[in-house]
Amino acid sequence: MPSALPLADPAPLDGLLPASVLEGASTRDFGVYLHVPFCRVRCGYCDFNTYTAEELRGTKRSDYASQAAIEVELGARVLEQAGLPRREAATVFFGGGTPTLLPASDLVSMFDAVRSAWGVAEGAEVTTEANPDSVDLDYLRTLKRAGFTRVSFGMQSAVPHVLATLERTHDPERIPLVVQWAREAGLDVSLDLIYGTPGESLDDWRRSLEHAIAQNPDHLSAYALIVEDGTKLARQIRRGEVSQPDDDLEADMYELADRMLTDAGFEWYEVSNWARGAEHASRHNLAYWRGHDWWGVGPGAHSHVGGVRWWNVKHPAAYADRVLAGHSPAAGRETLDAQTRRTESILLLSRIRDGLVIADLDAGARSAVAGLIADGLVDGAAAVRGSIVLTVRGRLLADAVVRRLLPESD
Repeated sequence: MPSALPLADPAPLDGLLPASVLEGASTRDFGVYLHVPFCRVRCGYCDFNTYTAEELRGTKRSDYASQAAIEVELGARVLEQAGLPRREAATVFFGGGTPTLLPASDLVSMFDAVRSAWGVAEGAEVTTEANPDSVDLDYLRTLKRAGFTRVSFGMQSAVPHVLATLERTHDPERIPLVVQWAREAGLDVSLDLIYGTPGESLDDWRRSLEHAIAQNPDHLSAYALIVEDGTKLARQIRRGEVSQPDDDLEADMYELADRMLTDAGFEWYEVSNWARGAEHASRHNLAYWRGHDWWGVGPGAHSHVGGVRWWNVKHPAAYADRVLAGHSPAAGRETLDAQTRRTESILLLSRIRDGLVIADLDAGARSAVAGLIADGLVDGAAAVRGSIVLTVRGRLLADAVVRRLLPESD
Protein backbone atom coordinates (compact mmCIF):
# COMPACT_ATOMS: atom_id res chain seq x y z
CA MET A 1 0.00 0.00 0.00
CA PRO A 2 1.14 3.61 -0.44
CA SER A 3 3.28 5.21 2.26
CA ALA A 4 1.77 6.97 5.26
CA LEU A 5 0.81 10.63 5.25
CA PRO A 6 3.12 13.04 7.09
CA LEU A 7 2.53 13.91 10.72
CA ALA A 8 1.38 17.49 11.25
CA ASP A 9 -1.27 19.67 12.83
CA PRO A 10 -4.95 18.73 12.52
CA ALA A 11 -6.75 20.41 9.63
CA PRO A 12 -9.98 22.31 10.35
CA LEU A 13 -13.15 20.67 9.07
CA ASP A 14 -14.11 23.85 7.22
CA GLY A 15 -10.68 24.10 5.57
CA LEU A 16 -10.32 27.79 6.47
CA LEU A 17 -6.87 29.31 5.95
CA PRO A 18 -4.99 31.79 8.14
CA ALA A 19 -4.62 35.45 7.15
CA SER A 20 -0.90 34.87 6.46
CA VAL A 21 -1.74 33.37 3.05
CA LEU A 22 -2.60 36.85 1.76
CA GLU A 23 1.02 38.02 1.85
CA GLY A 24 2.41 38.17 -1.69
CA ALA A 25 -0.60 36.37 -3.18
CA SER A 26 -0.78 38.67 -6.19
CA THR A 27 2.74 37.60 -7.21
CA ARG A 28 1.95 33.88 -7.21
CA ASP A 29 0.24 31.89 -9.94
CA PHE A 30 -2.56 29.49 -9.06
CA GLY A 31 -2.88 25.95 -10.37
CA VAL A 32 -5.12 22.95 -9.76
CA TYR A 33 -4.04 19.33 -9.42
CA LEU A 34 -6.73 16.63 -9.66
CA HIS A 35 -5.68 13.24 -8.38
CA VAL A 36 -7.42 10.22 -9.89
CA PRO A 37 -6.44 7.36 -7.56
CA PHE A 38 -7.37 4.39 -9.74
CA CYS A 39 -5.20 1.83 -11.52
CA ARG A 40 -6.04 -1.37 -13.33
CA VAL A 41 -3.11 -3.13 -11.60
CA ARG A 42 -0.56 -1.96 -9.05
CA CYS A 43 2.96 -1.81 -10.50
CA GLY A 44 5.55 -3.37 -8.22
CA TYR A 45 7.68 -0.22 -7.91
CA CYS A 46 4.79 2.21 -7.31
CA ASP A 47 4.35 4.03 -4.00
CA PHE A 48 1.72 6.50 -5.23
CA ASN A 49 -1.70 6.75 -3.61
CA THR A 50 -3.54 4.45 -6.01
CA TYR A 51 -6.13 1.70 -5.70
CA THR A 52 -7.23 -1.22 -7.82
CA ALA A 53 -10.90 -2.21 -8.05
CA GLU A 54 -10.43 -4.78 -5.26
CA GLU A 55 -9.15 -2.11 -2.85
CA LEU A 56 -11.98 0.42 -3.13
CA ARG A 57 -14.06 -0.90 -0.18
CA GLY A 58 -17.43 -0.26 -1.78
CA THR A 59 -16.66 3.06 -3.41
CA LYS A 60 -17.23 3.32 -7.15
CA ARG A 61 -15.11 4.97 -9.81
CA SER A 62 -18.30 6.20 -11.44
CA ASP A 63 -19.01 8.42 -8.40
CA TYR A 64 -15.59 10.01 -8.27
CA ALA A 65 -16.00 12.94 -10.67
CA SER A 66 -18.94 14.33 -8.71
CA GLN A 67 -17.08 13.92 -5.43
CA ALA A 68 -14.04 15.77 -6.78
CA ALA A 69 -16.34 18.57 -7.99
CA ILE A 70 -17.57 19.01 -4.42
CA GLU A 71 -14.00 19.58 -3.23
CA VAL A 72 -13.41 22.05 -6.07
CA GLU A 73 -16.41 24.06 -4.88
CA LEU A 74 -15.10 23.90 -1.31
CA GLY A 75 -11.72 25.15 -2.49
CA ALA A 76 -13.22 28.15 -4.21
CA ARG A 77 -15.14 29.08 -1.04
CA VAL A 78 -12.08 28.64 1.18
CA LEU A 79 -9.88 30.88 -0.98
CA GLU A 80 -12.60 33.51 -1.20
CA GLN A 81 -13.18 33.45 2.57
CA ALA A 82 -9.45 33.87 3.11
CA GLY A 83 -9.68 37.17 1.21
CA LEU A 84 -7.39 36.01 -1.58
CA PRO A 85 -7.68 37.82 -4.90
CA ARG A 86 -9.54 35.89 -7.59
CA ARG A 87 -6.98 34.02 -9.65
CA GLU A 88 -7.96 31.88 -12.59
CA ALA A 89 -6.18 28.55 -12.89
CA ALA A 90 -3.04 29.05 -14.96
CA THR A 91 -2.47 25.29 -15.07
CA VAL A 92 -4.63 22.23 -14.49
CA PHE A 93 -3.09 18.77 -14.14
CA PHE A 94 -4.81 15.38 -13.89
CA GLY A 95 -2.49 12.83 -12.30
CA GLY A 96 -2.74 9.47 -10.65
CA GLY A 97 -3.05 6.62 -10.74
CA THR A 98 -4.38 6.47 -14.24
CA PRO A 99 -6.77 9.37 -14.89
CA THR A 100 -7.72 7.90 -18.24
CA LEU A 101 -9.24 4.82 -16.60
CA LEU A 102 -12.22 7.13 -16.11
CA PRO A 103 -14.41 7.94 -19.12
CA ALA A 104 -13.30 11.08 -20.94
CA SER A 105 -16.63 12.63 -19.93
CA ASP A 106 -15.63 12.32 -16.25
CA LEU A 107 -12.36 14.19 -16.80
CA VAL A 108 -14.26 16.85 -18.73
CA SER A 109 -16.79 17.11 -15.90
CA MET A 110 -14.00 17.65 -13.35
CA PHE A 111 -12.36 20.24 -15.59
CA ASP A 112 -15.71 22.01 -16.02
CA ALA A 113 -15.98 22.17 -12.21
CA VAL A 114 -12.60 23.93 -12.08
CA ARG A 115 -13.69 26.33 -14.81
CA SER A 116 -16.92 27.09 -12.97
CA ALA A 117 -15.34 27.56 -9.53
CA TRP A 118 -12.12 29.40 -10.33
CA GLY A 119 -12.07 30.11 -14.02
CA VAL A 120 -9.33 28.97 -16.37
CA ALA A 121 -6.88 31.55 -17.67
CA GLU A 122 -6.59 32.19 -21.38
CA GLY A 123 -3.77 30.04 -22.71
CA ALA A 124 -3.81 27.80 -19.64
CA GLU A 125 -1.89 24.53 -19.75
CA VAL A 126 -4.28 21.61 -19.14
CA THR A 127 -2.63 18.19 -18.89
CA THR A 128 -3.65 14.63 -18.19
CA GLU A 129 -1.42 11.68 -17.55
CA ALA A 130 -2.34 8.55 -19.49
CA ASN A 131 -1.23 4.98 -19.85
CA PRO A 132 -0.63 4.07 -23.52
CA ASP A 133 -3.25 1.30 -23.33
CA SER A 134 -5.98 3.49 -21.78
CA VAL A 135 -6.87 5.92 -24.60
CA ASP A 136 -7.93 5.98 -28.22
CA LEU A 137 -8.33 8.77 -30.77
CA ASP A 138 -11.94 9.55 -29.83
CA TYR A 139 -10.99 9.82 -26.16
CA LEU A 140 -8.20 12.29 -26.91
CA ARG A 141 -10.40 14.31 -29.27
CA THR A 142 -12.99 14.63 -26.50
CA LEU A 143 -10.35 16.04 -24.16
CA LYS A 144 -9.12 18.50 -26.78
CA ARG A 145 -12.63 19.79 -27.46
CA ALA A 146 -13.07 20.40 -23.73
CA GLY A 147 -9.91 22.52 -23.53
CA PHE A 148 -7.15 20.07 -22.65
CA THR A 149 -3.85 21.05 -24.24
CA ARG A 150 -1.39 18.31 -23.30
CA VAL A 151 -1.13 14.58 -22.60
CA SER A 152 1.70 12.87 -20.72
CA PHE A 153 2.09 9.19 -21.59
CA GLY A 154 3.69 6.80 -19.12
CA MET A 155 6.03 5.09 -21.58
CA GLN A 156 8.66 4.11 -18.95
CA SER A 157 10.64 1.89 -21.35
CA ALA A 158 10.67 0.46 -24.86
CA VAL A 159 12.22 -2.85 -23.73
CA PRO A 160 9.80 -5.69 -22.94
CA HIS A 161 11.84 -7.27 -20.14
CA VAL A 162 12.19 -3.88 -18.40
CA LEU A 163 8.46 -3.26 -18.66
CA ALA A 164 7.86 -6.76 -17.27
CA THR A 165 10.07 -6.04 -14.23
CA LEU A 166 8.15 -2.79 -13.67
CA GLU A 167 4.89 -4.71 -14.19
CA ARG A 168 3.75 -2.26 -16.83
CA THR A 169 1.01 -3.77 -18.98
CA HIS A 170 1.26 -1.85 -22.26
CA ASP A 171 2.95 -2.99 -25.47
CA PRO A 172 5.88 -0.66 -26.29
CA GLU A 173 4.85 -0.79 -29.94
CA ARG A 174 1.68 1.09 -28.99
CA ILE A 175 3.65 4.26 -28.19
CA PRO A 176 3.88 5.50 -31.81
CA LEU A 177 0.14 4.92 -32.23
CA VAL A 178 -0.98 6.89 -29.16
CA VAL A 179 1.45 9.71 -29.98
CA GLN A 180 -0.02 9.86 -33.50
CA TRP A 181 -3.54 9.99 -32.04
CA ALA A 182 -2.58 12.80 -29.67
CA ARG A 183 -1.13 14.76 -32.58
CA GLU A 184 -4.26 14.20 -34.66
CA ALA A 185 -6.34 15.43 -31.74
CA GLY A 186 -4.20 18.57 -31.50
CA LEU A 187 -2.55 17.85 -28.13
CA ASP A 188 1.05 18.44 -27.08
CA VAL A 189 2.82 15.23 -26.09
CA SER A 190 5.10 14.37 -23.20
CA LEU A 191 6.68 10.95 -22.64
CA ASP A 192 7.73 9.73 -19.18
CA LEU A 193 10.66 7.33 -18.86
CA ILE A 194 12.20 5.47 -15.90
CA TYR A 195 15.81 4.32 -15.81
CA GLY A 196 17.70 2.08 -13.41
CA THR A 197 15.23 -0.81 -13.37
CA PRO A 198 16.82 -4.04 -12.06
CA GLY A 199 18.24 -5.93 -15.04
CA GLU A 200 18.20 -2.90 -17.35
CA SER A 201 21.49 -2.41 -19.21
CA LEU A 202 22.89 0.79 -20.65
CA ASP A 203 22.05 -0.56 -24.12
CA ASP A 204 18.46 -1.19 -22.99
CA TRP A 205 18.23 2.41 -21.83
CA ARG A 206 19.71 3.66 -25.10
CA ARG A 207 17.06 1.71 -26.98
CA SER A 208 14.30 3.32 -24.90
CA LEU A 209 15.70 6.80 -25.49
CA GLU A 210 15.98 6.19 -29.22
CA HIS A 211 12.38 4.97 -29.35
CA ALA A 212 11.14 7.97 -27.37
CA ILE A 213 13.09 10.50 -29.43
CA ALA A 214 11.81 8.92 -32.64
CA GLN A 215 8.26 9.89 -31.62
CA ASN A 216 9.27 13.57 -31.69
CA PRO A 217 7.53 14.49 -28.42
CA ASP A 218 7.38 18.07 -27.20
CA HIS A 219 8.60 17.11 -23.75
CA LEU A 220 10.35 14.18 -22.10
CA SER A 221 10.86 13.25 -18.44
CA ALA A 222 13.46 10.72 -17.29
CA TYR A 223 13.37 9.67 -13.64
CA ALA A 224 15.73 7.33 -11.82
CA LEU A 225 13.89 4.41 -10.28
CA ILE A 226 13.55 4.85 -6.52
CA VAL A 227 12.93 1.69 -4.52
CA GLU A 228 10.32 2.70 -1.95
CA ASP A 229 9.90 0.81 1.31
CA GLY A 230 6.76 -1.27 1.40
CA THR A 231 6.55 -1.86 -2.35
CA LYS A 232 6.62 -5.26 -4.01
CA LEU A 233 9.89 -4.33 -5.71
CA ALA A 234 11.52 -3.55 -2.35
CA ARG A 235 10.47 -6.97 -1.07
CA GLN A 236 11.82 -8.66 -4.20
CA ILE A 237 15.18 -6.95 -3.74
CA ARG A 238 15.29 -7.84 -0.04
CA ARG A 239 14.67 -11.50 -0.92
CA GLY A 240 17.37 -11.42 -3.60
CA GLU A 241 14.94 -12.08 -6.44
CA VAL A 242 16.07 -8.99 -8.35
CA SER A 243 19.14 -6.80 -8.03
CA GLN A 244 19.36 -3.44 -6.31
CA PRO A 245 19.64 -0.53 -8.81
CA ASP A 246 23.29 0.44 -9.32
CA ASP A 247 24.11 4.10 -8.58
CA ASP A 248 27.04 4.24 -10.99
CA LEU A 249 25.01 2.72 -13.81
CA GLU A 250 22.18 5.17 -13.12
CA ALA A 251 24.66 8.06 -13.39
CA ASP A 252 25.84 6.71 -16.74
CA MET A 253 22.21 6.44 -17.85
CA TYR A 254 21.50 10.03 -16.88
CA GLU A 255 24.54 11.31 -18.76
CA LEU A 256 23.53 9.27 -21.82
CA ALA A 257 20.01 10.70 -21.67
CA ASP A 258 21.27 14.27 -21.47
CA ARG A 259 23.64 13.77 -24.43
CA MET A 260 21.07 12.08 -26.64
CA LEU A 261 18.29 14.50 -25.82
CA THR A 262 20.50 17.54 -26.31
CA ASP A 263 21.67 16.17 -29.67
CA ALA A 264 18.00 15.66 -30.62
CA GLY A 265 17.14 19.30 -29.94
CA PHE A 266 15.78 19.09 -26.40
CA GLU A 267 16.84 21.51 -23.67
CA TRP A 268 16.99 20.52 -20.02
CA TYR A 269 15.03 22.87 -17.79
CA GLU A 270 14.82 20.78 -14.62
CA VAL A 271 17.05 17.96 -13.40
CA SER A 272 14.77 15.23 -14.80
CA ASN A 273 12.95 17.13 -17.54
CA TRP A 274 13.73 18.23 -21.09
CA ALA A 275 11.60 20.16 -23.60
CA ARG A 276 11.75 21.32 -27.21
CA GLY A 277 12.05 24.97 -26.22
CA ALA A 278 10.80 26.83 -23.16
CA GLU A 279 7.25 26.97 -24.54
CA HIS A 280 6.96 23.19 -24.06
CA ALA A 281 8.25 23.03 -20.48
CA SER A 282 5.63 21.83 -18.00
CA ARG A 283 4.28 25.06 -16.53
CA HIS A 284 2.38 23.15 -13.89
CA ASN A 285 5.50 21.47 -12.52
CA LEU A 286 7.47 24.71 -12.77
CA ALA A 287 4.85 26.28 -10.49
CA TYR A 288 5.63 23.63 -7.87
CA TRP A 289 9.36 24.27 -8.08
CA ARG A 290 8.85 28.04 -7.91
CA GLY A 291 6.65 27.84 -4.81
CA HIS A 292 3.42 29.12 -6.34
CA ASP A 293 -0.05 28.18 -5.08
CA TRP A 294 -2.05 25.11 -6.01
CA TRP A 295 -5.10 23.27 -4.76
CA GLY A 296 -4.79 19.48 -4.84
CA VAL A 297 -8.13 17.70 -5.30
CA GLY A 298 -8.71 14.06 -4.41
CA PRO A 299 -7.59 11.34 -2.00
CA GLY A 300 -4.06 11.94 -0.74
CA ALA A 301 -3.63 15.09 -2.84
CA HIS A 302 -1.36 17.81 -1.44
CA SER A 303 -2.04 21.56 -1.63
CA HIS A 304 -0.02 24.70 -0.97
CA VAL A 305 -1.28 28.26 -0.58
CA GLY A 306 0.92 31.05 0.75
CA GLY A 307 3.17 28.91 2.93
CA VAL A 308 0.35 26.70 4.25
CA ARG A 309 0.56 23.09 3.08
CA TRP A 310 -2.03 20.37 3.61
CA TRP A 311 -2.92 16.91 2.38
CA ASN A 312 -6.11 14.94 2.07
CA VAL A 313 -7.17 11.65 3.60
CA LYS A 314 -5.83 8.85 1.47
CA HIS A 315 -8.51 6.23 0.85
CA PRO A 316 -11.28 7.01 -1.68
CA ALA A 317 -13.90 5.78 0.83
CA ALA A 318 -12.69 8.16 3.56
CA TYR A 319 -12.47 10.95 1.00
CA ALA A 320 -16.04 10.36 -0.16
CA ASP A 321 -17.31 10.34 3.43
CA ARG A 322 -15.67 13.72 4.10
CA VAL A 323 -16.77 15.60 1.01
CA LEU A 324 -20.32 14.19 1.00
CA ALA A 325 -20.65 15.37 4.62
CA GLY A 326 -19.64 18.89 3.54
CA HIS A 327 -16.29 18.74 5.32
CA SER A 328 -12.78 19.44 4.10
CA PRO A 329 -11.05 16.17 3.18
CA ALA A 330 -7.76 17.48 4.60
CA ALA A 331 -6.09 15.06 7.04
CA GLY A 332 -3.37 17.40 8.27
CA ARG A 333 -1.58 20.62 7.49
CA GLU A 334 1.43 22.72 8.41
CA THR A 335 2.35 26.37 8.21
CA LEU A 336 5.92 26.75 7.01
CA ASP A 337 8.14 29.16 8.92
CA ALA A 338 10.46 31.57 7.12
CA GLN A 339 13.52 29.34 7.49
CA THR A 340 11.73 26.29 6.11
CA ARG A 341 10.41 28.26 3.16
CA ARG A 342 13.89 29.60 2.41
CA THR A 343 15.40 26.12 2.62
CA GLU A 344 12.74 24.63 0.35
CA SER A 345 13.14 27.50 -2.10
CA ILE A 346 16.86 26.78 -2.47
CA LEU A 347 16.19 23.05 -2.74
CA LEU A 348 13.61 23.48 -5.51
CA LEU A 349 14.90 26.47 -7.45
CA SER A 350 18.39 25.00 -7.71
CA ARG A 351 16.88 22.12 -9.72
CA ILE A 352 15.60 24.33 -12.53
CA ARG A 353 17.67 26.14 -15.11
CA ASP A 354 18.18 29.80 -14.16
CA GLY A 355 15.88 29.29 -11.20
CA LEU A 356 18.17 30.34 -8.37
CA VAL A 357 19.47 33.93 -8.41
CA ILE A 358 22.79 34.35 -6.62
CA ALA A 359 21.87 37.81 -5.32
CA ASP A 360 18.93 36.27 -3.45
CA LEU A 361 21.24 34.00 -1.41
CA ASP A 362 22.70 34.95 1.93
CA ALA A 363 26.38 35.84 2.26
CA GLY A 364 27.45 32.32 3.27
CA ALA A 365 25.75 30.74 0.27
CA ARG A 366 27.18 33.33 -2.12
CA SER A 367 30.67 32.57 -0.83
CA ALA A 368 30.14 28.87 -1.63
CA VAL A 369 29.48 29.52 -5.33
CA ALA A 370 33.14 29.79 -6.31
CA GLY A 371 33.87 26.38 -4.80
CA LEU A 372 30.90 24.85 -6.58
CA ILE A 373 32.21 26.21 -9.88
CA ALA A 374 35.70 24.88 -9.14
CA ASP A 375 34.25 21.44 -8.39
CA GLY A 376 32.42 21.40 -11.73
CA LEU A 377 28.98 21.45 -10.15
CA VAL A 378 27.82 24.93 -11.23
CA ASP A 379 28.22 26.62 -14.62
CA GLY A 380 30.73 29.45 -14.29
CA ALA A 381 29.44 31.54 -17.18
CA ALA A 382 25.89 31.43 -15.80
CA ALA A 383 27.19 32.42 -12.38
CA VAL A 384 28.80 35.50 -13.89
CA ARG A 385 25.35 36.37 -15.27
CA GLY A 386 23.97 35.99 -11.74
CA SER A 387 22.31 32.55 -11.74
CA ILE A 388 23.01 29.10 -10.32
CA VAL A 389 22.83 26.67 -13.23
CA LEU A 390 23.87 23.10 -12.52
CA THR A 391 26.26 21.28 -14.81
CA VAL A 392 25.51 17.67 -15.71
CA ARG A 393 27.73 16.63 -12.80
CA GLY A 394 25.90 19.12 -10.60
CA ARG A 395 22.55 17.64 -11.57
CA LEU A 396 23.79 14.20 -10.54
CA LEU A 397 24.91 15.67 -7.21
CA ALA A 398 22.11 18.20 -6.75
CA ASP A 399 21.57 17.34 -3.09
CA ALA A 400 25.24 18.01 -2.35
CA VAL A 401 24.96 21.39 -4.08
CA VAL A 402 21.98 22.31 -1.94
CA ARG A 403 23.77 21.36 1.27
CA ARG A 404 26.62 23.72 0.41
CA LEU A 405 24.20 26.57 -0.30
CA LEU A 406 22.41 26.21 3.03
CA PRO A 407 23.73 27.56 6.35
CA GLU A 408 24.98 24.87 8.70
CA SER A 409 22.08 25.58 11.02
CA ASP A 410 19.69 24.30 8.33
